[in-house]
Order: sequence, then C-alpha cells, then structure tokens
Amino acid sequence: MHHNNGTDSGIGEDRLLTVEEQRRLSLEFFAGWREADQTEFVQLLLARMSHHQHGQINSFLVPMMKRDFIGSLPDKGLDHVAELILSFLDAYSLCQAELVCKDWFRVIQDGFLWKKLIEQKVKTDSLWKGLSERRGWSHWLFRPLDPEDEKEPSFYREQYPRIISDISNMENNWRSGRHVLSRIQCRSEMSKGVYCLQYDDSKIVSGLRDNTIKIWKKENLECVKVLTGHTGSVLCLQYDETHIITGSSDSTVRVWDIETGEIVNKLIHHCEAVLHLRFQNQLMVTCSKDRTIAVWDMHSPFDITLRRVLVGHRAAVNVVDFDDKYIVSASGDRTIKVWKTETSEFVRTLHGHRRGIACLQYRDNLVVSGSSDNTIRLWDISCGACLRTLEGHEELVRCIRFDTKRIVSGAYDGTIKVWDLEAALDPRVPANTVCVRTLVEHTGRVFRLQFDDFQIVSSSHDDTILIWDFLNAPNPEQPPSTSRSSRVSQTST
Repeated sequence: MHHNNGTDSGIGEDRLLTVEEQRRLSLEFFAGWREADQTEFVQLLLARMSHHQHGQINSFLVPMMKRDFIGSLPDKGLDHVAELILSFLDAYSLCQAELVCKDWFRVIQDGFLWKKLIEQKVKTDSLWKGLSERRGWSHWLFRPLDPEDEKEPSFYREQYPRIISDISNMENNWRSGRHVLSRIQCRSEMSKGVYCLQYDDSKIVSGLRDNTIKIWKKENLECVKVLTGHTGSVLCLQYDETHIITGSSDSTVRVWDIETGEIVNKLIHHCEAVLHLRFQNQLMVTCSKDRTIAVWDMHSPFDITLRRVLVGHRAAVNVVDFDDKYIVSASGDRTIKVWKTETSEFVRTLHGHRRGIACLQYRDNLVVSGSSDNTIRLWDISCGACLRTLEGHEELVRCIRFDTKRIVSGAYDGTIKVWDLEAALDPRVPANTVCVRTLVEHTGRVFRLQFDDFQIVSSSHDDTILIWDFLNAPNPEQPPSTSRSSRVSQTST
C-alpha cells in the first residue's frame, strides 16, 4: 500500500478534510455536472435548510435576479427599444425613472420622452391641444428632429410642470370666478338684443333682433361682415366650414355662403317663427312656434328636402338636439319628447318641469334642460328618469350648455351660473354645493351662450356679446392686464 510522503499536493488519507477543502471539492464536482443536475442538487440542499437560512439566501438571490434591461439595451444598439418601453410611462413614473441611474436618465433625454409625452397629451386631450395653440408651444411639437432648430430635452422637461400649473390655475379661475372680460357692443340700429351665437378660434357669428347676422373677428372683436335678408329677428343659427344656416321669426330658414355672405338657399315650411335648429351628418332638424319639428335631408347646402314632420307638442317647440340615435325636443308645454332619429318614431315623454322649457342639450344619454320654472334638470334619456334638479336662478333659464366637467347656464335674471357636472350627477352631493360660481356682468336677459375649456361667450338683450376668459386672468396678487380694452372682473356667488 502506497503511503503519502507529504510532498505531493494530494490530501493525506490520514487526516480529515477541512471545511474549505470540502467546499472546494464540492464546487469542483458541481461545476462538472449538467445544468439540470445542478438545479436538482440545489433543490435538495434548500430542502435541508431552515426557514431562517432560506431568508438569508433570498436576500442575496433577489438582487442577482434583477437586470438593468433599460441600461443594457443601448449597449446592444437597441436605444429605440429602451425609448419605446419608457414612453409608456406617465409623468410621475417618468420622473421616478430619471432618478434610477444615469443610463436611464440619458435614454429619457436622448429619446425626447418628455416631448413625446406632451405630444401624446395634445393628440388625445382637447384641453392640452387648445392650450398648446393659445400659449404657442405647439410650434415645437410634431416636428422632425432638426438639430439646428430642435429645443433641448430640458426645455420639454421644464415645460411639462408649467403646463400642469397653467391648467391648475385655469381650473381655479373657473371656480373662483376670476376672468378677463371682453365686451362687444353690437350697436343695433333698431331693436336691440343678440338672440344667438356660435364661435370658433377666429370668429364669432351672432344673430340679432334687428334681423341681421353679424360676424366678428375674434382677434380684435371688430365686425367684419353683416348679412341681411331676413325680415324678422334671427333667433337661431349654426355654421360649418362653408355655410351658415339661420332661423328667424319671419318663419324661414336661410342658408348663407360664409365667404360671400350671399343667401344660397331659403326653406319655407314652418308657418310661425323658427325657434331653433341643429344640423350634422347630412341631417337637419328645425322647430317652431307652430308646435312642429321638421326633419330635413341635407344633400348639399343647395339641396335640402323635407323628410318628416314630427307632431305631438301642445305648445311652441323651443329647442331641439339630436345624434344618430335620438332627436330630443322641448316645448312650452312643459315636456321633453324623444324620437328615433332614423325612423322618426316617437319613444317617450319626459315629465318634471312645472313650466315651459326654454333650452336643452343632449349628449351621451344625458339631457340637461332649463325652464321658466327657474330650474335646471338632468335626465337619463335611456329611461326618462330625472337625475337631479338644480335651483338657483331667479328667472327663466334661457340657455344651457355642458361638457364633461361643467354645466353653464344663462337666465333672464342676467346671471350666468357655472355648475359642477360630476357633483350634479352624484346623488350624495348636497344640492347647495353643485353651483360653483355665479357671473354677473350682463345688464339684460342672457339669451345664448357657448363655452369651452378656456372661456364663455354669451349674448344678451343688453345688445352685447361678452367673452369671459378664464385662461389669462391674472393671479390675485398680480396687477390686471389692460389688453384690447378688456377688464378684469371678479365676481362672487
């Protein structure tokens, strides 16, 4: 039998292996096994360990499992993949991602991800789109990355919180009533009053009691065109890119070329005043003091034919609205009636107002109506239920509009009220907290209004059109601006 003389590197058979030597031999054996055998062996080891040991192993196993995939992608020429992944983050998460490490920060900067986030907001949110146009920063969006003309990534990173602050300040202005007020004096020759209006970013089109339609340039509030032809007051209007359609107390509906101001069509059907009209998607609906509703097919501005007459109201039909599903009408007979748009089939009557109904708007199953009982009612059109009654106006509620956030109403008491729509639809919210602001500037009855995220435009028996600008109102500690003979007006409920 061979005996170790102590000079070779082997381990003597006459002594026990130390822990270190056992570990080294175990690792050598382990390294020579197949991957499946290695895994099975580790499972056997773990099964023989205590819960405490499992915790210790987990503490160093978890960091080993983490991989900085974002930081490693650019090294493999996959910068665009890293940018795509991080582009799905919202603003808060993008802020947090910037703090992870320098590699993540570089991906966010080089990929202009703050710019892309702003662009996404502008594409999907009308508030952001409108703000980008009004504040001028839309100029830097949706453009190819020209190194000579492109803003630094930090510009967009700093711009985002400014935009959020701008939106927050404007929402506060709506609630507090801070606004910049611009006033158009219509200077009617004979009878005074502005019965109807519609506006866009460049113009305001108004229908007047003196039988004319006046078009005002939004930029400087100058009257750029006067359309004449009606022989009675212009009670309602709507326009698109090429034509204005008006209804009058002379019982006619007229179609005007918006560029030339010429009458291109005249519809004679109603036997009394045309009180309201709406058109969209080659369909027009008009209503009249003669108690009827007329449904028209609009093949073109020059070819408009009567499809159907809807009867059922027992008094003047003051207002209509419609979409692809329903036509909704309201009358001095205190009722709202619902008809199928496609077939003109009568669906149901909504009862609740105690006096005649002067105005309504219908959208997405919700109808909001205003009445000479001084109240506003919210209705679910699908079942006819009254969801809420809003009280606060002291006289007839003549005009009403709503969007996804608020209801704005105007009344014969000369006031305009702003209501929280979400609160109005929540039965748990006390009724006396739904009105967030009352605006008092008109000196006569408020006949018509329209609004968007930034402003209200209203018209009145006092022969004025008012523009209430909630975007550019100064903070209370700032001095008021004096642009285009506007004045700041701060009102309270």
